[in-house]
Amino acid sequence: MSKKKISRRRFMVDTSLSAMSFFIVPRYVLGKGHIAPSDKLNIAGIGVGGKAEVNLPLAYNKGTDNIVALCDVDDRQSLKGRKQWPGAPYYKDFRKMLDKEHKHIDAVIITTPDHMHAVQALAAMQLGKHVYCEKPLTHDIYEARMLTKAAEQYKLVTQMGNQGSSGDDTRKIETWIQDGIIGNVHTVHVWTNRPTWPQGVPKPSGKFAIPAALDWNLWLGTAPWREYHPAYLPAIWRGWVDFGSGSLGDMGCHFMDVPYRALKLKYPVSVETSVGSVYTGFFKEAIYKDSYPPSAKTHIQFPEREGMPAVEMIWYDGGIKPKRPAELLPDEEMGEIDGGIIFEGTKGKIMAGLFGRNPTLLPTRRMKEQVLPPSKYEFVEGGIDGHQQQWVKACKKGWGAYTSSSFDKSGPLTETVLMGNLAVLSYNYYETNTKGDRIFNGRKQLLWDGENMRITNFEPANQFVKRTYRNEW
Repeated sequence: MSKKKISRRRFMVDTSLSAMSFFIVPRYVLGKGHIAPSDKLNIAGIGVGGKAEVNLPLAYNKGTDNIVALCDVDDRQSLKGRKQWPGAPYYKDFRKMLDKEHKHIDAVIITTPDHMHAVQALAAMQLGKHVYCEKPLTHDIYEARMLTKAAEQYKLVTQMGNQGSSGDDTRKIETWIQDGIIGNVHTVHVWTNRPTWPQGVPKPSGKFAIPAALDWNLWLGTAPWREYHPAYLPAIWRGWVDFGSGSLGDMGCHFMDVPYRALKLKYPVSVETSVGSVYTGFFKEAIYKDSYPPSAKTHIQFPEREGMPAVEMIWYDGGIKPKRPAELLPDEEMGEIDGGIIFEGTKGKIMAGLFGRNPTLLPTRRMKEQVLPPSKYEFVEGGIDGHQQQWVKACKKGWGAYTSSSFDKSGPLTETVLMGNLAVLSYNYYETNTKGDRIFNGRKQLLWDGENMRITNFEPANQFVKRTYRNEW
């Protein structure tokens, strides 16, 4: 496979997998990869710095498995990993790495900015490689649907990097909710302290030299071209619409995963939001469409399903929190520093922190008064810290082996998380009337047809379902 061929991959408009431009690849790589005689999994890393400094060592597991190739567009970010695995060939372009090393690779860990997840994951999957991809699974709703279908098509072991899905507390909450401990859940509040990076800011200006260690064109990848600026990287790309997915993308897959599982949620039916305003002067509201807003409150409605009633999930970010439950004593903590979750049911409430940590019935005295059922879901070896190794071991077993956040689970979850961003981006969509006044038509409840991935009552919102990739991508 040449770089030219790989770069021609395109996601097509039709949502069916058959409409995508897939390659025919050798049978020996489809579905299971080439497991080394030593029974060690041969892993390649796309993205070596940042969160990869956690993912790769946990997958490597002190040598029980192999890191056989590394790729990063920034030599500065990859320095630690290249020193740790000096024998692994190093590339800047993941397409070249897959082209030259694919016969030696069984599985790929992707730890890159959100806007590159889908093309990198699909390229690996088309070569029959198992994939571990950081959260959010994709940047766009459409991409999430396509990766979910691709995992099924190629019979591969997959995992998204929301490690809380492997945690013991997530399984406890699933059991408590589904056993009716708090009755029928009708409302879930989910909040985070993110963003902890700049948002609600204008596109940066000024001319800066591209660092010699960085391939800026490759870093941009699928995103529209713009001049290099240090305000985009590292890590702070999360707040920029073309690269990241804001607070929702960073923490939504962690926090929302718990109610998504416990309440057996599927496609929502509507979404609406309100966002924090930015003023540059008296009555001078600034609309910065390049970055996500500084804060938002988003309502996502789900229909009845599997004997459970309709439920509303309310997301808060940027320092906004829900009202303290009346059952919580004045000096008792609500959630954690990173945020929290509150389930409201007809017979009580459950409060938890990040990853569903420390699940607590409210009022808290109920934890001593009530006998709670043990989890009916099997605990994952190593819990949260075993998330990467769970995937590694499943890769060795092959298609069908269990992983906590396989794409059939994490794909639909990601779609729901990104529905919040669709509402946020639509919120600032406006037209101008004959007087030159802005009319913010996007500030309404958006009705969602999940099967067809369309907003049915506000056509401009559908532009945020699927991006147009740049040039060769």
